[in-house]
Amino acid sequence: MAARLDTDDDDLTETSEINVTPFIDVMLVLLIIFMVAAPLATVDIDVDLPASTAARDEPPEAPIYLTVRADLSLVLGEEPVSDEALEAALDRATDADRQARIFLRADQSVAYGDLMAVMNAVRDAGYLKLALVGLEDTAQARAER
Repeated sequence: MAARLDTDDDDLTETSEINVTPFIDVMLVLLIIFMVAAPLATVDIDVDLPASTAARDEPPEAPIYLTVRADLSLVLGEEPVSDEALEAALDRATDADRQARIFLRADQSVAYGDLMAVMNAVRDAGYLKLALVGLEDTAQARAER
């Protein structure tokens, strides 16, 4: 609450002005905090992902395997398929059932970005249920490392 004192009236009038100085101070402090914390929030660490130790799920009776070979060629089931013909081949293999699960296998030497490109192509074809297939990491295999 503020009062103006430069009048000769004995009656003091109130002015309704908001003091924004504390608000500006708080906002500047928050801005500085976020400017310092934002670069720390990004992660740039090389990662060597381990093998899965999850319990093995039984595949369906007729699983649909899409394999990415080391040379980035695709194989659906036992038949080679080109990138352009992937959607049509998936439709034939699943009888156009977009809810069918596609089991994706990739050679260990396939780059992560290349695998993501194949996953995006499958998603663009309308198949959203993807399962990644890997080798089971047994206790014996861990002991050999």
